[in-house]
Amino acid sequence: MKVILTKDTKKIGRAHEVVDVEGGYALNYLVPKKLAIFATPSAVKQAETRRKQSEARRELDTKLFEQNIAHLAEARIVIKAKANEKGHLYDAVGEPEIIDAVKEQARIDLPKGSVKLEKPIKELGTFTVPLAAGEAFGAFSIILEAET
Repeated sequence: MKVILTKDTKKIGRAHEVVDVEGGYALNYLVPKKLAIFATPSAVKQAETRRKQSEARRELDTKLFEQNIAHLAEARIVIKAKANEKGHLYDAVGEPEIIDAVKEQARIDLPKGSVKLEKPIKELGTFTVPLAAGEAFGAFSIILEAET
């Protein structure tokens, strides 16, 4: 059964794409949860227009993200946190703290989920933070200093 996805759906496709799925899956899951609509000729035309618009927006977002990564590579991001004498932090620094610091210090709004830390940072020092959003990848450095 052909349906048009209304939202990005894992393992099926992106929003506004026409996909062929099993009839039961479409009728019992995708359509009731408003993840898809039936592929009528008029709906297919509208979906094609929306798909082109979303692709253009996605390209623009990727270019903006790449520019932000370039600016972050040159920026000096410092995060102050409470630590003991050995340099271990009392509270780990994760994605929310890094995004807030970048927004405050570099005036760059990173999308939620773009910081790809393997695990939260729990020590003082300089660390490389990987970034990824869509097809754009990059990294920048942050410095964790003890709060006085």
